[in-house]
Amino acid sequence: MSSRILVVEDDERIRSSMRLALEEEGYEVDDVGSGEEALDHFNAQAPDVTLIDLMLPGMDGFECCRALRRQSAVPIIMVTARTDTHDIVAGLEAGADDYVTKPFVAKELGARIRALLRRARPAEEEPRVLTFGELELIPEQGVLRHRDGEDVHCTRTEFRLLCELATNPNKVLTREQLLDRVWGYDYFGDGRLVDVHIRRLRTKVEPDPALPRHILTVRGMGYKLVP
Repeated sequence: MSSRILVVEDDERIRSSMRLALEEEGYEVDDVGSGEEALDHFNAQAPDVTLIDLMLPGMDGFECCRALRRQSAVPIIMVTARTDTHDIVAGLEAGADDYVTKPFVAKELGARIRALLRRARPAEEEPRVLTFGELELIPEQGVLRHRDGEDVHCTRTEFRLLCELATNPNKVLTREQLLDRVWGYDYFGDGRLVDVHIRRLRTKVEPDPALPRHILTVRGMGYKLVP
């Protein structure tokens, strides 16, 4: 069964070209022209991956991304004509898993979608329970919870990043290693993806995100998890 992609883009020509390119890759594609339409469509039929243009009329791409993220962990890729660091980081902090800039190469977009889909389909393994602080992490079940039983909500990308760190306790992992292992590519990766997702993770797993005790930055090297 082919995966379903939702394209949210207000420019009809770009939307049409994206749809054709993705259909040639074998995906089923739905496309809408606004954030409001995206939310309505999403509620009717949730896609496997969503592509959102940041510069939408009415509800912009940032708000659309936040709204989708409040109700789902579906992988989200931002599509932006901007290369400004602030806008890219803001989009990632709104909940996106990845981004592409216009004009993009169809093969690169396809590679990013395939990487997201692989991450969204975890392999079947015997459950492990990894603990740090007051948290329990069960990678094979997609579960992160406090020891009192309360679940901690993470996006798929945040969860995979945490799993990678937790399965390598006290070991420094570089941004390049994390891009390769979590995002599934390293030749066109961007270290900002890692930094933003680390910040988001800290708000969910650290008692004081400003003074992290578990997910630590090793200056000039990368990140490590200290149980």
